[in-house]
Amino acid sequence: MDSPLVARMQGFGETVFAEMTQRAAAAAAVNLGQGFPDTDGPPEVLSAAVHAIEAGENQYPPGIGIPALREAIAEHQARFWGLSVDPATEVLVTVGATEAIAATILALCEVGDEVVTFEPYYDSYAASIALAGAVRRTSVLRFPDFAVDEDSLRAAFSPRTKLVLLNTPHNPTGKVFTRAELDLIAALAREHDAWVVTDEVYEHLVYDGAHLPIASLPGMPERTLTISSGGKTFATTGWKVGWVHGPVEAISAVRTVKQFLTFVGSGPFQPAIAAGLRLPNSYFTGFAESMRSRRDLLVGGLRDLGLSVAVPAGGYFVIADCSPWGADALALCRELPTRVGVAAVPVSAFHDSPSAATGLVRFAFCKQRSVLEEGLRRLSAMATLSTGSARP
Repeated sequence: MDSPLVARMQGFGETVFAEMTQRAAAAAAVNLGQGFPDTDGPPEVLSAAVHAIEAGENQYPPGIGIPALREAIAEHQARFWGLSVDPATEVLVTVGATEAIAATILALCEVGDEVVTFEPYYDSYAASIALAGAVRRTSVLRFPDFAVDEDSLRAAFSPRTKLVLLNTPHNPTGKVFTRAELDLIAALAREHDAWVVTDEVYEHLVYDGAHLPIASLPGMPERTLTISSGGKTFATTGWKVGWVHGPVEAISAVRTVKQFLTFVGSGPFQPAIAAGLRLPNSYFTGFAESMRSRRDLLVGGLRDLGLSVAVPAGGYFVIADCSPWGADALALCRELPTRVGVAAVPVSAFHDSPSAATGLVRFAFCKQRSVLEEGLRRLSAMATLSTGSARP
């Protein structure tokens, strides 16, 4: 029998993250594929969750999120980024950033509307655009610097452009968009009267340069929806506490859709993330420095293996050109767990045009140093094989 899956979702099978994690588990491999930490978050945040559970906060929270979290989000945006946000009307709590992205696109896009985004892109972007019946238009960020190509970006816009989907710091490249690049995106959004939806889940994991929310640029607060979550910042990815904030009318639209997706979620974890957002600055800077040292360890180790590596300015991931180990990155990543005991993700999984990422592999460094060191030790076998002209 043919698949009953609707046509617009044909081609969206099991995510590459799930596949590589399953392969890692089956081979007892070091998992440098999926971006989740292997240590728990700050004790203040964990204790707040336990307290909320024991205090009976285990039923449906308010549809827009508990007041304490919405207020903490608004305080956080003012404290770190100078953004003025009304917690009562301009903030919506979601089941992770993934739901925020899906609900926002579904709320704002009619069938046939066009969404401009960058390749490579996080895989849920393409799926959410397809769910809405919208059309994906992309501009490619190319290894190793992943700079925005102005001509390519301009060509992606048209009279049907409804929304720009931005991700900075960027997954999978680790790129932090510059002020000049953000100014260009903002100018094109204003010219085409498009919304900008910006995914900023790695906002506190910037190692080079600085994070700049596009909502802080002139003329952008009224057309920008900003999305983030507590999962990356507080190493609690399984809690799925995200949020979106923006103009009242846009948040009302997103809430209308969101209530029919999950209704609500993450009840006792919402006050815990609120506590996290109010931690002192030392937590946020210390967390970033810890991740920076792991980034440097992985970048240096991969270079020592003879690979060309793009140094990420932010996020959880390093991209390396592994073509010396095999021209087909997907085939290589499927073999790595059993061949040397390491899991990684092919960058082609984030592209409409896989040829733009030939040989490129994404490795996660959000792991303990000992895990990264073991992963590099195992990967050294691939370097030995390639030097000896063996084919992986």
